[in-house]
Amino acid sequence: EVQLVESGGGLVQPGGSLRLSCAAFGFDFSLYAMIWVRQAPGKGLEWVSAINPGGSTTYTNSVKGRFTISRDNAKKTLYLQLNSLRPEDTAMYYCARKILGSTWYVADTKTYDYRGQGTQVTVSS
Repeated sequence: EVQLVESGGGLVQPGGSLRLSCAAFGFDFSLYAMIWVRQAPGKGLEWVSAINPGGSTTYTNSVKGRFTISRDNAKKTLYLQLNSLRPEDTAMYYCARKILGSTWYVADTKTYDYRGQGTQVTVSS
């Protein structure tokens, strides 16, 4: 059974940092591109970042230079390092598995087939 389990969220002051993790179960993690998406209160799902199996990355403009996506294929784990956090980064963050064969760097929130339960990030003083 495919499962994605996020962790690492929390309450942080503006300018602070968090590291999100996403543990993958039930599939060959090394074959799949993975993405992070988020949903702020009252808003739709927003694509944040993607990483392909080889480690190439891409980001939405609002997080470039502040967030870093990475993966450890041996540990079957996806990460998102969040630095210089802003109140507008407050959201539920989800990791998701891109559909095999889809274009990994396309910034959409539809071409994934599994998503985790999410971890809450709240940026507030």
